[in-house]
Amino acid sequence: MRKTQAVLFSLLLLLSFCSQPERQPDEVRVRLAVDPANLNPVNYSELEALQILNLLYNSLLAPDLSYNTLKPSLASTLPEVERTDSLTYFTYQLREEAEWPNGEAVTAADVAFTLKVLKAPYVDNESVKPQVEFIQDIVLYADSPGKFTFVCTGYSPEMELLTGDFFILPSYLLDPEGLLNPLTLQQLSDTVAVAHNNSRIQEFAKRFNTLGSSQSTEQLQGSAGYTLERWAPGQYITLKRKEDWWGTTIGKASEYLTANPARISFQIIPENTTALLALQNRQLDVLDNIPVAEFEQLKQNKTFQQDYALHSPQGYELVYAGINTRQSKLNDRRTRQALAHLFDVGNLIKVTQQSYAIPTVGPVPPDAEEFYHTRLKPYTFDVQQAVALLKSAGWVQSSEGWHRSLNGKREALTLEIIYRAGNTTYEQSALIFQQNAAKAGIPVTVQALESSSLNQRLAAHDFDMFFRAISGNPFVFNFKPLFHTSFAAPGGFNVTGVGTTESDQLLEGINAAETQEEKAQLLKRLQEVLHEEAAFLPLYYRKEKLAVHRRFTNTKISGLRPYYDVSSFLLKK
Repeated sequence: MRKTQAVLFSLLLLLSFCSQPERQPDEVRVRLAVDPANLNPVNYSELEALQILNLLYNSLLAPDLSYNTLKPSLASTLPEVERTDSLTYFTYQLREEAEWPNGEAVTAADVAFTLKVLKAPYVDNESVKPQVEFIQDIVLYADSPGKFTFVCTGYSPEMELLTGDFFILPSYLLDPEGLLNPLTLQQLSDTVAVAHNNSRIQEFAKRFNTLGSSQSTEQLQGSAGYTLERWAPGQYITLKRKEDWWGTTIGKASEYLTANPARISFQIIPENTTALLALQNRQLDVLDNIPVAEFEQLKQNKTFQQDYALHSPQGYELVYAGINTRQSKLNDRRTRQALAHLFDVGNLIKVTQQSYAIPTVGPVPPDAEEFYHTRLKPYTFDVQQAVALLKSAGWVQSSEGWHRSLNGKREALTLEIIYRAGNTTYEQSALIFQQNAAKAGIPVTVQALESSSLNQRLAAHDFDMFFRAISGNPFVFNFKPLFHTSFAAPGGFNVTGVGTTESDQLLEGINAAETQEEKAQLLKRLQEVLHEEAAFLPLYYRKEKLAVHRRFTNTKISGLRPYYDVSSFLLKK
């Protein structure tokens, strides 16, 4: 059976690769585990989409993966900062060289347009709106079309990053009729002004929200070095380097603002087994998220390592389990705490990651020493403690399992765990938890789902538990979309429904903290609250495991996702 499957995989891979444009010498082929639902630069939902969007669009600031530091991107320098009692002003100057695909200059008017899109009602912008909610207005300068000032409420050290960490959009392409032109940024927060302009805002939003599907790609054009060449759903997405791109003319900054490979081809391969087969057949140049056992085998394969370099940087990807607090059987935090005691994190790491992960007590990475709560004790694997907590929550154990009466109805404690199909880490983790839960008398079923189905179930709050991962960075800790109750509605990012009045206040305070000391205090208390609520169960931060073909240099391996800078790859001479 396994040989038959391998042959079938080979045939499918061969057909997929043969249907693509002829491979160029300096083309880079990268595996994508998920076919993105869309490539909309505002409302994308997958990290795979973000990796592609970073090659199509520029933001004002960008990380330099060579040093894990922030550098100017569309901006010519870091912003000038001026503080008053209640307001902070961030003044930027755009690069004079920066231009759109039609040859027009990127201007401050495009930045103003982008902010309108991020704040406009009816636009699907819920994931990015909280990131820019502190930006109240933008000042443009008639004598300098590339200069602008953000007017911001309050101050926090992270504002410098947040003012520059969103894609700048071309107004000429996305709003040719100028539907948003009559509105100022402030008016988009004014109910009277919105009501007066309701029809034009709705008309813009209706069109913008469809941007980025595989059937609507003609407007996916930004100021970065690549254009979308072709998207064959379920097979591949290819990007082509722009001719005479402006980024090659900016001196030393061109060391980190790059577009070196002539083509970047993202191969959509959900199954790890199939992806590894493609790698070993030399059909891929880059493969990340390699399962530990296979990674260790590749480390012993001298023939393979003649062609590929293996890397394992410590990343900022957090693997966690989520519990649905909206389910009546799970809305008592003592029940959730009992489930937390059924996670044997040390064993999970040993089985699924070996030495390629570090455990954590919260969503703050342990190497962020100033903000990580070192005194918070993690949940230990303890079946007896889990049983005691279940009893304290009103559950009664019998030969039929755990049950309790709720509003006169008998309710059983059974669980379904869902996770993304093809991810062996989540599959193994779910099976290990299933075995541990059985020791406490809790029946658990596990269900692998395709990415789109998983996202739909989570968005609709139709689940008990799930395994997932989120990626962060060492620059900012904006957890509001994940944990604030205002994001707990269907379709919101707070899929677990976790949140209290205190945690909401903490999240708002963290984003507004003016000193590192204040931020550290609030973050540590937030970690305590999340620990007590036991709906978002952080397990570990994993090291990435990836292979990159040795025919490329300047790969810039980093702990920041996607752990390499494919735009910087250079073909060895």
